[in-house]
Amino acid sequence: MSESVSSLAGNNVEKPLHMRRLITSILLCALASVTAHAAADALRPKVRTITAFVRLDRSNYQEQIDDAMRVLSAARAEFARRGYETQTVRIVTQPFAELVKGLSDTEALSFLRSLDDLSQKDGFMPNVGPAMLHDSDDPAAMRLLAQVLSTLPHLNASAIIADDDGIHWKTIRESAKLVRYVADHSAHSQGTFLFAATAMLKPLGPFYPGAYHTGAGKKFSLGFEGASVVQQVFGSTHGDFDASVAELTQQLTIHARVGEEVGNAVAASSGWEFVGVDPTPAPLADASIGDAIEHYTGSPFGSNGTMTAALAITTAVKAVKVKQVGYSGLMLPVMEDKRLAQRWAENTYEIDSLLAYSSVCGTGLDTVPLPGDVSEDRLVKIFSDVAALAWKWHKPLTARLQPVTNKRAGDKTDFDSQYLFNTTLHSAH
Repeated sequence: MSESVSSLAGNNVEKPLHMRRLITSILLCALASVTAHAAADALRPKVRTITAFVRLDRSNYQEQIDDAMRVLSAARAEFARRGYETQTVRIVTQPFAELVKGLSDTEALSFLRSLDDLSQKDGFMPNVGPAMLHDSDDPAAMRLLAQVLSTLPHLNASAIIADDDGIHWKTIRESAKLVRYVADHSAHSQGTFLFAATAMLKPLGPFYPGAYHTGAGKKFSLGFEGASVVQQVFGSTHGDFDASVAELTQQLTIHARVGEEVGNAVAASSGWEFVGVDPTPAPLADASIGDAIEHYTGSPFGSNGTMTAALAITTAVKAVKVKQVGYSGLMLPVMEDKRLAQRWAENTYEIDSLLAYSSVCGTGLDTVPLPGDVSEDRLVKIFSDVAALAWKWHKPLTARLQPVTNKRAGDKTDFDSQYLFNTTLHSAH
């Protein structure tokens, strides 16, 4: 009797203990699942841009913009359904000179002002393409563009300073004139932010200001704000090159494939052509490629090891197995990246450093601040170095140079933009 009672009592003790262990296991599994989902959400980068390419007819351009916005909105909605936030949608027209062909300067400015206003009403970032595609193009378009960038606050544009046919020396000179004029005639010298000289960049890349196309339009591409992914990966691989490349390739591929799936789905339903993903891990503010590289090197950006970290990023980007467009490299925008702006002020790197990184893996000179007394000839030399480097190694590079009128070396810039972090000016010499 006592054995039976003892046995029964033991079973009664074991059952609650077993249930407690089972419940604990279930709760731990649920917590792990929630944590994993939260981690996945934390690592999910923003979609930096979905960019549509159109050939506008000035007689019915608003209807064409409406059509493009339907496609862009569909892509944004599909990304949202998959848990991705889209930062911007963008529309690129045919090249500038073609867009305003047949108009007087006054008429062109009026039309472009209407396009600028429409972009704010409809919520897209506009780009009117290159003012000079070839070195033989009429430079009058660049001079008109200088007025546009000095007065209209939203239109982006570019000029091509090198392509497969060679370096465009005349366009380089015209680009220097434009940058010098816009710095002197736009508020806070800020119009220069909307212009880039590009070299060896193919059409249909999504990133501004260099994005352009020369065809019939009805195409779109996209890119991610992927610097946060690089920060996470380099924070865990601790400077191991092979491990960094392997893990970064895997993580970038996850998101690029989502982008490709979204693009293909929207193309199938809209009749537009999806042309690809630029897997360049674009930075902005605290999503900092400078900070990511410092995770890799353990030292301030510009120190020994920076080149190696940059190579690791580009190696991973090139290995992403999707249809690639655009730069497919490493962006180092001095003033769009909070850590890069800080290190520029601390003088840990300079223009020559950025050119050296570009020879291996970077995408040129982006949002580089310059003192207000930088001469046109000096700007020509900087643009020429970028063009020469791009043409020699057949790689896409860009130069977005931003002189600040009435500021000298040692002064702080005073740009008024949500996208730019003010920093200290270096000597231009």
